[in-house]
Amino acid sequence: MPNGYRIFCLYPSPPSSNPEAGLSLDSVCDSPGLALPLPAPVPLVAALARAAVPASVCDSPILPDIETTPTPSSAAPAQAAVLASSTPPFANWSSKLLLGWHFSGSTVKSVGEFDRLVEILSHPEFDLKELLGVSFTCETKRLAKHLANPESKLQNQDGWHCASVDIRLPPVGKQTVKPESESLVFMVSGIYHRRLVDIIQATYAAPVSHTFHMTLFRQYWRPTSDAPPILLYSEVYSSPGMIEAHLEITSMPRMGLDNTHERIVAPLMVWSDSTHLASFGTASLLLFYLLFGSQSKYTRARPTSKSAHHLAYIPTIPDTIQEAYMKVFGKAATSAMLRHCKRDLIHAIWLLLLDANFMEAYEHGMLIKCGDGIVRRIFPWFLTYSADYPEKVLLASIRSLAKCLCPRCLVEKNQVYKIGSKLDMRLHKKMARQDDAPRRHAVEVARKIIYKQGYGIESTAVDALLADKSWVPTWVSQLYCTPDRVTNLRIDTWQNAFSMKLSKYGFNFYDLFVVDLLHEFELGVWKAIFTHLLRILWAAAGTKYRN
Repeated sequence: MPNGYRIFCLYPSPPSSNPEAGLSLDSVCDSPGLALPLPAPVPLVAALARAAVPASVCDSPILPDIETTPTPSSAAPAQAAVLASSTPPFANWSSKLLLGWHFSGSTVKSVGEFDRLVEILSHPEFDLKELLGVSFTCETKRLAKHLANPESKLQNQDGWHCASVDIRLPPVGKQTVKPESESLVFMVSGIYHRRLVDIIQATYAAPVSHTFHMTLFRQYWRPTSDAPPILLYSEVYSSPGMIEAHLEITSMPRMGLDNTHERIVAPLMVWSDSTHLASFGTASLLLFYLLFGSQSKYTRARPTSKSAHHLAYIPTIPDTIQEAYMKVFGKAATSAMLRHCKRDLIHAIWLLLLDANFMEAYEHGMLIKCGDGIVRRIFPWFLTYSADYPEKVLLASIRSLAKCLCPRCLVEKNQVYKIGSKLDMRLHKKMARQDDAPRRHAVEVARKIIYKQGYGIESTAVDALLADKSWVPTWVSQLYCTPDRVTNLRIDTWQNAFSMKLSKYGFNFYDLFVVDLLHEFELGVWKAIFTHLLRILWAAAGTKYRN
């Protein structure tokens, strides 16, 4: 039935929940100038779950405060039973209560946080004498050590992991050529990440899933009672692409006992951005974070909703790579080689994230008891990838600002001036990039030229194969090694992590990279354009402009 604005929804199947029932403006409004109801206090168990980081992570100089916005855990009831029965790993009840206050609530302690502290100090189990000689640092490390134990009943299953990946270093000349399987392996460590399936499991099992649209729909507006309905484009869960995905998974044949569970799509929206780690110096980090398109964009836009789930922290190529080159080849790596290694690194990390558990869930779905108590089979589905242009070219395996500079199409640089015209839109559709066999073959041949014949990454021989469409010789190697990491058992190679894992399902990874106005225009780019327009105005108008 249409609502008061004559808007109605058309579902492909009866919905099992209505997340918009009972919503108010407070649910989607978030502004420092507005008075809003105070949020419900965070339970002690959930607060302590925020500290569910292995000791190696807590001690890391890179990530001193890694779990400030955790994903709610579905293991809270079990943790509550443990906390109610004993105080380990804490020294006593008082230290447990105090740490619970510290890890919950706002990260900036204010008047409201002071009131919460008074509640902690007034707790019947709190005894100030117990805190004599208790060190907050020791208590935090004790908690981290306890949680790092896989057998711990407080173990947070959607927590952080530390891993390393290997990349193949290209030779510096024809005198040092070897087959790629025998080329120098460089290990990049300190990759802190969370497993995709863990984030999906924890999020959909948490109470926040009440705000998710499980069943997708089309939304229409009928201006008058006798007017034809007009299709509305607003949210991810009412977009044509997600309707197609929903119809695809619901039409899949059911196997075994799975004949009653509702099948839903979990639209994954990935973001990545570089950030500086210090006010002085060049230390930086690449952050991956994940949002769910099932949640309204108005909720996702609220900073206090904590809808963004941190996925991975990616270090830059360490300086020791030059030491490895000098030791093996006697020469330093060129800037072109370092760019090549950076591309290989980003795709090796995505191979790490697209693990076997995720691919099983991607193909067959995963059964999750959602926050409303209904068990559903959830299929993760990559919908968008938002990043600024330098990161997009890394992920799309193309050259930055080259002949075909767009990650989504093959429109050449000399045609950019047509942007915004109808002809430009037709060119974008006609010349869309495809992850096809010719591209993979060209990259494979270029890779052989580099490693077997010793040609440079950006040599004329390589450019003859790849430059016409701005491709790059990115070729991810997935190594399966013995425990001592000495003898390689098998090497699987591919040109792009998304291509390797998802192309067999008809997935074209170039479609992932959507236009992101915040990254690509609204921040520094618009400021630079506006400054340039002022310069033009100043030069053209002169004294008249000054007056």
